[in-house]
Amino acid sequence: MEYADLSDFLRKRREALQPEDVGMPRGRRRRTPGLRREEVAVLASMSTDYYSRLEGGRGPQPSVEMLGAIARALRMTLAERDHLFVLAGHGVPPRTTRACHVDPGMLRIMDRLQDTPALLLNRCGETVAQTPAHVAFAGEQTNFEGMERSEAYRWFVHPERRALYQEPELSRHSRLLVSLLRITATADGPKSYAASIVSTLQKESPEFAEIWDRHEVVPAHSRTKQFRHPVVGELELYCEVINNADQQQILVVFTAEPGSESAEKLRLLGVLGSQSMSSGQDFRRELI
Repeated sequence: MEYADLSDFLRKRREALQPEDVGMPRGRRRRTPGLRREEVAVLASMSTDYYSRLEGGRGPQPSVEMLGAIARALRMTLAERDHLFVLAGHGVPPRTTRACHVDPGMLRIMDRLQDTPALLLNRCGETVAQTPAHVAFAGEQTNFEGMERSEAYRWFVHPERRALYQEPELSRHSRLLVSLLRITATADGPKSYAASIVSTLQKESPEFAEIWDRHEVVPAHSRTKQFRHPVVGELELYCEVINNADQQQILVVFTAEPGSESAEKLRLLGVLGSQSMSSGQDFRRELI
C-alpha cells in the first residue's frame, strides 16, 4: 500500500471538486479549495475521522467496498478508480457485468435529481446508487450483501418487500425481473453470476421457477406505473430508463405529472425523508 501516493491522490481529487459538482450547496466561509473532508465522508457514507485518517496516510488498508464508495464520492473515472485500488494495495478490480462503479457523468445527472426518485442499476439488478428522494420512496437499497443485492432475488425470496406494488403492476414487474435476469444470464453464460442467481431462485422460489419455465421475452416495461406507498397512499408515476452502455448500467427515473396529486405526494415524501435524515431518526427503510 502506497500511503504517501494514496494520500496525495485523494487530496488532489478532493481539491479538484467543487460543492456544485456533487450537488452540495457552497455555503459561506469556504476557505479551502474544493470539497471539505467531511463532505467527502458524507458522500461516501463513512465517518469524517475514517476518511481524514486515510487521506492523512494514517489509516489501515481500506476495503474494496470503502474504496468503491470513495471513488464514487470523488467522481472518479474508471481509470482513476483503478489507480486508487492499486495505490491501496488491492490491484485493478475486474470489469464485470456487476460493475458498481458509477460514471461521473451519470453521477452528475443524479446530483441534479435529488428531489426526484431515481436509481442506478447494473445488469444483475443491483442498485449501485440512489437519490435521496428514491430512498424516501422505496427504501435504502445499496446496503445489501451477496445475492440480497439483486432486486430479483429480494423480490422472489422476500415477497414482503413488494409493498409498493399493486396489481396489475405487481405481476408485470415479476415477469419483467425474470426476463431481464434471463437476458443477462444468457449473454454471460452458464457459469456467470447471473446464472447462479437463476439457479438459486429456481430452488428457493416456486413462483420464479414457474415464470422462468414460460420462457417469456417480456416486451418493454410500461412507462406509467401504479404504486401504493404505505405513508402517502396511491401514486401514478412515469418511469424513464436511460441506458449507459459503457458502464452496462441503467438509470431509472420516476416522475409525476406537474400539479398532480402524485406530484404533491412525492414532494411530501421528500420532506419526510429529509427530516428523518437530518434528525437522525431510525426511518423504517423497509417501508419508506
